[in-house]
Amino acid sequence: MIPDPPIITAEEMQKCRETGDYRPVLFEWYKFVSSVCYVFANLMQESPALRKDICGRDYAVLIGLMNRCAKLMHANIDLSHKGAFGETTSIIDRCIFESSVILNWLCANNNKDKFDRYIASGFRTELELKTQIQNAIDKRDGVHLQIEDRMLASVDRHIEQAEFDEEALKNTKQLPDLAAMLVALGKDRIIYTTGQRIGSHHVHGTWVGLRMHYITREENGLFRTRGKTDTHVNQYVYISLIVLETLKSFVRFLFVDSDEETEVVLSLFESIIDEIWEINQEVVGTDFAVAEPES
Repeated sequence: MIPDPPIITAEEMQKCRETGDYRPVLFEWYKFVSSVCYVFANLMQESPALRKDICGRDYAVLIGLMNRCAKLMHANIDLSHKGAFGETTSIIDRCIFESSVILNWLCANNNKDKFDRYIASGFRTELELKTQIQNAIDKRDGVHLQIEDRMLASVDRHIEQAEFDEEALKNTKQLPDLAAMLVALGKDRIIYTTGQRIGSHHVHGTWVGLRMHYITREENGLFRTRGKTDTHVNQYVYISLIVLETLKSFVRFLFVDSDEETEVVLSLFESIIDEIWEINQEVVGTDFAVAEPES
């Protein structure tokens, strides 16, 4: 059952306007979107509302990615409920963004080849590890270590559960990168740049990432370590909106076309998007107004 959306009072909105801090209300919408993700991640495949032509493995991919988004959003809720840990929530946001885009891409049309490509792409590391272990065994004239046997068995078990064999994994078409997925979804390249590439600063600890979250510069030019870093208000907005768009694709892909409840659910998602956008308009203020030319 879908939870009730948050009730934001006029007094709470007025307080945001007075303080200029809209995080308390957007945090509530972020929590709600996370809860909705949990609901749809736990849909039973045997539900009469869902299509019956999707295999168990592919369904597992869909609910697995949805559950990943839900869990990571929930982790950010725990971390940022007092507005802190901006450096950590930014890393998690990047993971949510990537999983959300991939899930949206998988749901864009009924193409089993996409699921094969997604699964096969995740086995490159395991196949490389298997080759390295086998080479080590060959150098010892076939002598196996117990840990090697366990690791090889683990790789083979994962391949079997994915309904692949090693040769098929090697021959499966490569998964497109996230930029290509976003283009296929009709999105502007800047979404990839801001969501994935800039998000990489937080994940990899580049100079830009260090300056944003870990070091500060004093007026005398000396650098010092930075203490508390707040979670930015934009994080509650753009992740919620991206995940809601993915939820829409998820529902369109999985639900039976004739199910009238589908339109009700999609309308709910649209109304949530509208609510978040409306609040965000107050957050951004004149950011998108035409800038005055410099004198």
